[in-house]
Amino acid sequence: MREYVLCLLAAAAVTYLLTPPVERLARAWRIMAPVRDRDVHDTPTPRLGGLAMLGGLLAGLLLASKLPKMGSVFEGGQTPIALLSGVLVIVALGVIDDKWGLDAPTKLAGQVLAAGLMAFQGVAIIWLPIAGTFVLDPLTSVLFTVLIVLISINAINFIDGLDGLAAGIVAIAAGAFFAYSYLLSVEFGFERATLATLVSVLLVGMCIGFLPHNLFPARIFMGDTGSMMLGLLLAAGTITLSGQVDPSAVAGGTLFPTLLPILLPIAVMAVPLVDLLLAVVRRTRAGRNPFAPDKKHLHHRLLEMGHSQMRAVLVMYAWTGLIAGTAVAVAFVPLGYAVVGFAVGLSILMWIVRSPRSAQRAEVVQIAPGRGTGTRG
Repeated sequence: MREYVLCLLAAAAVTYLLTPPVERLARAWRIMAPVRDRDVHDTPTPRLGGLAMLGGLLAGLLLASKLPKMGSVFEGGQTPIALLSGVLVIVALGVIDDKWGLDAPTKLAGQVLAAGLMAFQGVAIIWLPIAGTFVLDPLTSVLFTVLIVLISINAINFIDGLDGLAAGIVAIAAGAFFAYSYLLSVEFGFERATLATLVSVLLVGMCIGFLPHNLFPARIFMGDTGSMMLGLLLAAGTITLSGQVDPSAVAGGTLFPTLLPILLPIAVMAVPLVDLLLAVVRRTRAGRNPFAPDKKHLHHRLLEMGHSQMRAVLVMYAWTGLIAGTAVAVAFVPLGYAVVGFAVGLSILMWIVRSPRSAQRAEVVQIAPGRGTGTRG
């Protein structure tokens, strides 16, 4: 555990320190998010924050490679190389999109390329819980992996609509996934130094390091450079964990023997996945491109209900934490306790969501006069 904490702190520190220089670089290159009708921010804001996150990722991986107890992650070197190749492609794609803007088909092609590079080099889903354990053939494995990565990338990209929203949700999701993968290793005696666990803890560090610059009012946005990279890394952690787990080895006890390694990532990413699904259905029914932007995402609806921007972000954090935390709890505690905890949390959250006006009035009393509102991160 100590090694993971060190890697988290390294990723957080490097991301935090790199973000101001990246902000200045974005201003110099004029990579700015303009103010549009569908946006919440009211002043042009630098994007490209994903480059600082990339620095945090590389620092964390470099430190991990030098720690004796993390050596098994890098043995052979093939899987980390596969991960980095996908990351570099998606970051390059994001930088181009943040600077010049790309149409949806071009962006999708770049995402497929990044996912395919990882899948062909071994970061791939190799089994599904069908009739016990169904091992996929190589081609099906690659295609299914690419699909999962695309869904994850675009789910995080879609949810990136308020200051600090995407980074906070990914930090919570990655933290829950880290807890699951580490506790699974402890309980069943698996290798504790795994790429899935390392990627998860580095994601937490990267997001924690970026959030001080991105919380309302944000000084810099992560841009597509950051949101697509975070989505790809979340998917990669999920895929590498499912690849290392032998379903028969976790049978019995309170764990679902084959389903949980597949279902947990869905639960952990429930909020961005639901937002993605609703957006695709909404736009398709309206005869529009599923990737065409609009102002009807879950966070926009919270703002329409009267929640302030910061409160809407905190509500989204709470939903993510409740669902992800319950999913992890189901794996390691009796189901009844997890259900009771979820029910209590759900009741509290429903009350908070339905009572924005009184909370907003309380917030206004604490805000100094003349404070501006409205940036998007």
